[in-house]
Amino acid sequence: MDGDGGGGKRRRTGSVSSNGNDDNNYNIDASLLEALEKSSQSNIEVLDQRTLKKLVLSFERRLKENIEARLKYPDHPEKFAETEVDLHEELEKLKVLAGGPDLYPDLVNLNTIPSILGLLSHDNSDIANDVVQLLQDLTDEDVLEDSDEPARVLVDSLIENNVLELLVQNLQRLSDSDPDDMTAVYNTLATIENLIEVKPSVAELVCEKTKLLRWLLGKIKIREFDSNKQYASEILAILLQNSTANQKRLGQMNGVDVLLQAVATYKSKDPKSSDEEEMLENLFDSLCCLLMPLENKERFVKAEGVELMIIIMKQKKSAYGSAIRALDFAMTKYPPACERFVDVLGLKTAFAAFMGKIPMSKKNKKERYQEDLEERVISLIASLFGGILRGTRRERLLSKFVENECEKIDRLMELYMRYSDRVTTEAERMNNLELDDLEMDEEEKYNRKLESGLYTLQLIAVILGHLWCSEHSQMKARIELLLKQQKLTKKDVKDILQEYHDNIGDLDGPDEKERAQGRIQKFISAF
Repeated sequence: MDGDGGGGKRRRTGSVSSNGNDDNNYNIDASLLEALEKSSQSNIEVLDQRTLKKLVLSFERRLKENIEARLKYPDHPEKFAETEVDLHEELEKLKVLAGGPDLYPDLVNLNTIPSILGLLSHDNSDIANDVVQLLQDLTDEDVLEDSDEPARVLVDSLIENNVLELLVQNLQRLSDSDPDDMTAVYNTLATIENLIEVKPSVAELVCEKTKLLRWLLGKIKIREFDSNKQYASEILAILLQNSTANQKRLGQMNGVDVLLQAVATYKSKDPKSSDEEEMLENLFDSLCCLLMPLENKERFVKAEGVELMIIIMKQKKSAYGSAIRALDFAMTKYPPACERFVDVLGLKTAFAAFMGKIPMSKKNKKERYQEDLEERVISLIASLFGGILRGTRRERLLSKFVENECEKIDRLMELYMRYSDRVTTEAERMNNLELDDLEMDEEEKYNRKLESGLYTLQLIAVILGHLWCSEHSQMKARIELLLKQQKLTKKDVKDILQEYHDNIGDLDGPDEKERAQGRIQKFISAF
């Protein structure tokens, strides 16, 4: 994530102190920076329990003075302004603790966390923003890299003291037009990301306890691009990637529709910068995660998501590959999406991609991009065969493999050979590794083969199975001819299908596993 919105915080010293003495405030900040620089250049041994206690006592004293002054002179800001400058300085000094994460358990034991977090609700937004910056520094992944246990102690204490609720409440009051507030938005999102990094369960907790998802959707709805919209899209993808609960929650909040509207902006234009391009990828990542639960696939079809993805493909802009990926997610194990795809004439567009007729640009000339796209299209066609089992739609799908003298079967066998060679090469490599005493169990071997292209090879074999079982004499003859030309037999295809059959998991329940194995067994018997 490129944080151009969060770098170099520019303090509005005038709003910290209303006595108009900006030069004086600037000097305070400058001398403070100098002191911090000196302390960071000095030996890290200086940062010990004694230093920590001094910092905490000084902070607590300034906090008490500020509270008392505000209570005593609520209508005279000039009389408590100086205590606010002092408090700002103390919060700046506390940032030095990021240099000694091993002291975090001591910081928690000193009961300082509630005092720090209480300032997130401070009437002076600059003070609240200081706290957000401090939290981001303390939880930064570079700081916590080798400090797992101290990091967990700190994060647990922050969560117990309602950091998630306070951070999101703070987000909701920040403005999109104020530079300091935009920086605070970035720092808040960075802190939430850091907390998830240390404790992955925070991803669900923050959505359960706060209105963060709603805030993120609101940010994504804004048409203008900025770095915080980019970061909001990244956080949304993180929250959705491993959480069915969050996927369902966002679906109920009209999330499918919001994401479709956000990506629709790019149906006939490309992002203007690499940051905007990254945001678009994040939006599609979020959309694909959102399409995991069945009810969201239904929402996608109702919101005309299938039609939008086909339009994006036809426009041949940079979102082309992402649209294929979204369709693949929508159509996996969901026949209504497959039926809609055929009804709105998606076959022509999909098979153009299958035949390698994809738009070329600097981005997608990269080999890995081409392969990803190839694998997605194969998965999409396998989903079509799995979702459309009979009727005129099935006939239209099958007829694609007959047209132009069975050119699509030729292409299928070309891909079969390429992926088969790749899997064979990986198997040989693993055998050589084993000779070097690096033994792998069967599961690890199988996973390595899947990563090297076995899964795509299995899907190609499944498509061949569907074609073979259609009892179409022209297609069967073509498949047999091509197998013979490559010195292969039907047994080679059967072996791939058998390995696929034997490794089907029961993630969707034992009944679904049995049904899936039954379908593959039918192909094995037919061959």
